[in-house]
Amino acid sequence: MDITFREKEGTFNFRVCGILIHEGKLLAMHDEKSPYYYLPGGRVQLHEPTEVSVIRELEEELGIKTKIIRPLWLDQNFFTEVVNGQRYHEICVYYLIDFSESDLLSRGKEFVIHEGHKTLVFEWLEFDRVKSEYLFPLFIKDAIFNIPEHLTLVTEIH
Repeated sequence: MDITFREKEGTFNFRVCGILIHEGKLLAMHDEKSPYYYLPGGRVQLHEPTEVSVIRELEEELGIKTKIIRPLWLDQNFFTEVVNGQRYHEICVYYLIDFSESDLLSRGKEFVIHEGHKTLVFEWLEFDRVKSEYLFPLFIKDAIFNIPEHLTLVTEIH
């Protein structure tokens, strides 16, 4: 069971995301409903450690085996979703990911994966481009230029 709940005041999500970097590029994605890029990952399940969640989510979305290098950010994010107008309170742990034993780079600069009824478009975005793209979470636009050595708390209120 995913750790998420909806109330009339908004939705709470507990999520994980993978930070996959190669030669100054960040792997980001979007789908047919989202006008913005976001990072691969998903919801944490009840009684599931976040380290297990991020590996599971990346395998589900990308079909690859990965390893965690280290946790980077714990983000508390309060925002209104532009697609559906709902208010969200989200907690997300971002992990730096080692994907060196996968075929991910052979898929090209941009590739498409079908997950159920969703079409996911993945793209390697140059760091300089990340700053100007429509990308969430917003803190990544600056934080990607200074990857922390230790877990860092981020709070975003939009």
